[in-house]
Amino acid sequence: MASACGAPGPGGAGPGAALGSPAPAWYHRDLSRAAAEELLARAGRDGSFLVRDSESVAGAFALCVLYQKHVHTYRILPDGEDFLAVQTSQGVPVRRFQTLGELIGLYAQPNQGLVCALLLPVEREREPDLPDDRDASDGEDEKPPLPPRSGSTSISAPLGPSSPLPAPETPTTPAAESAPNGLSTVSHEYLKGSYGLDLEAVRGGASNLPHLTRTLATSCRRLHSEVDKVLSGLEILSKVFDQQSSPMVTRLLQQQNPPQTGEQELESLVLKLSVLKDFLSGIQKKALKALQDMSSTAPPAPLQPSTRKAKTIPVQAFEVKLDVTLGDLTKIGKSQKFTLSVDVEGGRLVLLRRQRDSQEDWTTFTHDRIRQLIKSQRVQNKLGVVFEKEKDRTQRKDFIFVSARKREAFCQLLQLMKNKHSKQDEPDMISVFIGTWNMGSVPPPKTVTSWFTSKGLGKTLDEVTVTIPHDIYVFGTQENSVGDREWLDLLRGSLKELTDLDYRPIAMQSLWNIKVAVLVKPEHENRISHVSTSSVKTGIANTLGNKGAVGVSFMFNGTSFGFVNCHLTSGNEKTARRNQNYLDILRLLSLGDRQLSAFDISLRFTHLFWFGDLNYRLDMDIQEILNYISRKEFEPLLRVDQLNLEREKHKVFLRFSEEEISFPPTYRYERGSRDTYAWHKQKPTGVRTNVPSWCDRILWKSYPETHIICNSYGCTDDIVTSDHSPVFGTFEVGVTSQFISKKGLSKTSDQAYIEFESIEAIVKTASRTKFFIEFYSTCLEEYKKSFENDAQSSDNINFLKVQWSSRQLPTLKPILADIEYLQDQHLLLTVKSMDGYESYGECVVALKSMIGSTAQQFLTFLSHRGEETGNIRGSMKVRVPTERLGTRERLYEWISIDKDEAGAKSKAPSVSRGSQEPRSGSRKPASAEASCPLSKLFEEPEKPPPTGRPPAPPRAAPREEPLTPRLKPEGAPELEGVVAPSPKNSFNNPAYYVLEGVPHQLLPPEPPSPARAPVPPATKNKVAITVPAPQLGRHRPPRVGEGSSSDEESGGTLPPPDFPPPPLPDSAIFLPPSLDPLPGPVIRGRSAVLQMAKTLSEVDYAPAAPGRSVLLPGPLELQPPRGLPSDYARPLSFPPPRIRESIQEDLAEEAPCPQVGRSGGLGEAGMGAWLRAIGLERYEEGLVHNGWDDLEFLSDITEEDLEEAGVQDPAHKRLLLDTLQLSK
Repeated sequence: MASACGAPGPGGAGPGAALGSPAPAWYHRDLSRAAAEELLARAGRDGSFLVRDSESVAGAFALCVLYQKHVHTYRILPDGEDFLAVQTSQGVPVRRFQTLGELIGLYAQPNQGLVCALLLPVEREREPDLPDDRDASDGEDEKPPLPPRSGSTSISAPLGPSSPLPAPETPTTPAAESAPNGLSTVSHEYLKGSYGLDLEAVRGGASNLPHLTRTLATSCRRLHSEVDKVLSGLEILSKVFDQQSSPMVTRLLQQQNPPQTGEQELESLVLKLSVLKDFLSGIQKKALKALQDMSSTAPPAPLQPSTRKAKTIPVQAFEVKLDVTLGDLTKIGKSQKFTLSVDVEGGRLVLLRRQRDSQEDWTTFTHDRIRQLIKSQRVQNKLGVVFEKEKDRTQRKDFIFVSARKREAFCQLLQLMKNKHSKQDEPDMISVFIGTWNMGSVPPPKTVTSWFTSKGLGKTLDEVTVTIPHDIYVFGTQENSVGDREWLDLLRGSLKELTDLDYRPIAMQSLWNIKVAVLVKPEHENRISHVSTSSVKTGIANTLGNKGAVGVSFMFNGTSFGFVNCHLTSGNEKTARRNQNYLDILRLLSLGDRQLSAFDISLRFTHLFWFGDLNYRLDMDIQEILNYISRKEFEPLLRVDQLNLEREKHKVFLRFSEEEISFPPTYRYERGSRDTYAWHKQKPTGVRTNVPSWCDRILWKSYPETHIICNSYGCTDDIVTSDHSPVFGTFEVGVTSQFISKKGLSKTSDQAYIEFESIEAIVKTASRTKFFIEFYSTCLEEYKKSFENDAQSSDNINFLKVQWSSRQLPTLKPILADIEYLQDQHLLLTVKSMDGYESYGECVVALKSMIGSTAQQFLTFLSHRGEETGNIRGSMKVRVPTERLGTRERLYEWISIDKDEAGAKSKAPSVSRGSQEPRSGSRKPASAEASCPLSKLFEEPEKPPPTGRPPAPPRAAPREEPLTPRLKPEGAPELEGVVAPSPKNSFNNPAYYVLEGVPHQLLPPEPPSPARAPVPPATKNKVAITVPAPQLGRHRPPRVGEGSSSDEESGGTLPPPDFPPPPLPDSAIFLPPSLDPLPGPVIRGRSAVLQMAKTLSEVDYAPAAPGRSVLLPGPLELQPPRGLPSDYARPLSFPPPRIRESIQEDLAEEAPCPQVGRSGGLGEAGMGAWLRAIGLERYEEGLVHNGWDDLEFLSDITEEDLEEAGVQDPAHKRLLLDTLQLSK
């Protein structure tokens, strides 16, 4: 990059070097393109201009000129002779200039070839003056520790046994302690005063810096005695291997140092350090020679094999109750209690049923006979298990666990068992531990086991699974005063003691006292490749490393991982600077594939984890905060959390995810306790308030249609050495193998093709240049470019719609044609301008949902430098040869979510999953593994019941069977016509949507409130959206705009059976034809964005009928209607092919008494009404929690069961049992 302050850039053409210091006001250094356009738009006059660094070519510049409300960009390139020239069209003579000032001066004259003369320079925005204590180590410490000798260090595997010398101690004089920003007094004084004297001396022709020399000599004076101590100790060690002393060392130690000038003192110190370096090298050579001599004279001792083995996982037992219908009870007896024993090492599951006469009935299922786990969404502690019986028949049993945590622990153990005994050579899924801790410049306690095992507060792991070792451990620390190698040894030792495994260090990166360390299981060491480390300083003037970030990236087989640990600016009021810290790190951290340098790190990795002391605070009065914390009411605090607020504004962490916070603020505690927050601190400038806050966070961002689930997110409550509590998060992550095709490389006859029918982008820009698209992917041999767009239009000065037809877009040829390989691949797209070759937005698209013989549609957002810059949509298909369609089930696809269990007792289980990605098997031809028949997928929905409430989506069941209304989730308000999807959806990119195939009624807006006008009915607000469907017989996707011809017909339009409701994109908003926003969902966005969306809708969507709305893609934010989970706007999941028919047959066999229509008192609602009728509604929660959520189940309840549900009063037990007896 060209330098702005005197240091010449490439070619010596830096503006500082050309024009002197300071740089000209119109030069904006590394200003982003979007920010430059905003500044020019604010200026508003033709001829306004500025110069910034080019984003596409290092050392080049971009001249931006405003003319007739459009921004025109010209590239200024240096040549081989250090001259500058504006890039011109072919045939136009080139004018060369020695300096930028000369260039600007010429083009300030009219008729010089630019669109207009350069008339009004747009100056840099001045940063507000900062107080002297602007970043004093979070404001909570007396002083930050000084950095090690190297500001940034990196250790990558393999690590040698040698250990670096400890850094010399820092003087601890009172003056040094009170110095701001951790600088010594002399250094601070030099920057405040003597710096100017040296500057004047240089301007006067001086060739040395006397004041700096004096400052350095004073700062290093104590180092003389420290080096002497080290040399003395090393001389003794040297004599152990060689009796001869080093004459140079002896002379240095014996000589008396007379008074010296500053320069002489520094020269003496440099000499000592040089001798120390050579002496260290000599000792190593002497020691090696001595040990070699010893080994040649003595027989080698045999190596003792290690007798320690990795800890085995003991058999774990879970007490459950069988969830059965009344018909099932008549067949299997009246006992519902089971014990499920999971033997991970043996690979089997034992079902033990205890009879009342003390007899036991048990059944064993090996791991390969457990076909599927189906989690209930309505009852969080309920799990369906599909077992394989003889003759390829299956049976489903539903169990009620003691708690939801026990259910999750059982699922994790079964997944671990399946993985352990899998016939696959490479894993489909791994577990990742992320830990972040601001250590407060204090050594850690003797044990940090609770941190490693995710024990404490918040969402924690069950005690059954806490000891299961994770595949990857990542530890991020801030204010860590422990040496790098000592810290790494401590981590490895603790993991060894905990797991009996010798974890391998992959990388260690540090910046001052910010550190990140990555360790993996020994069995995975050879699966790690392409390790990269980097660091970015964001301290004062972006030159001090007391704040900043360190990062590590690598490939795990075919999946890329990135980890960023950061320490951002502190202070309640410094939100804007923290935002800028984030953007600087996002842009400057150099990790991952260098071929993806056009993309920031948020798009370079399959999974990116970002954690650390982010330092965002709570905007609330301290007493209110303390009151909420004491009552454990965190929701009001999270609403004023600065990070949450900034993310809602799309200023930071665009499209990142964070698990729900259910633990108290982790900062600022009184050291030695976790009972008191030390929120006020006396400082020289007065009392400083540090309100309790969630400073320490873990966020992540993953590619669309990948699998990732957060299993825990919390903090410890027993590590009290720092004023921060350590934070942990554990993740279940899907990974891909280094795919090797069994059919070899693709030939021309069986080549796969990625074909585009059209692409359309709306870009936030005032420019009117042409654009092209670059395509990147690991499945391509090299990146590909499109031709320039063949159409563009704009109805708003700040937005431009550009379009490419199929003839402008390339056909991409993946290196392998196997569907199993392609379904894990992604395309990275960047939209670039033809004038400056700069990116105006980037995005990622998954190929999995694009595979098929017909084109599929995609819609996603464009972003650049962490800012949302538009959206892009298109139509494409991935054609795969028939002979390469074979695929397999992944381990993480083995667990599904049952979203609606109404009437499920005699029907096939739902296998649409909110916790997995769609399987490519759903796109197999009809000869592939069968899913539910199309005749049932696209059945006409039933008429709504007379009550007017829309029914729940129908299941794959006979039409004549009545549907039971869905019960709303606990604590969620009712929303008519809306079915809430699973809150745990591993489709983790809420900005990515696939539109194809099946008509669907969109969500109605929020119910009207007193503050809002009435909203039209839901049936009036609809549009035909398409979602991918299983292509068993190729159902023709309806064209965009197709739908029901009447409101009556459309009122019954529902999703197909077993499909979750398609998500509503952030960009999908409901507007009447006038484009005035409805008073329903809350829409955040500027009028310019609405206008941008209007230009998109008017071209491709038919005019809306009166009372109807249109779908407007665009970078808008739509809040989900009240009652839906916060992560509603996530891509849907699709049902993989399952063994539905056989399950239906088994259920029919085991339940000879068919279900009939139930009376009004069924389910949780019926249970509550019955209990209220007898005055015992207080027991409803306990009964439902223990699985007694249906009146039909209660016919077999006993006194013991009632006691377990919390009914202890004998009179109440007798009343319940007598009432049930009378109702039989």
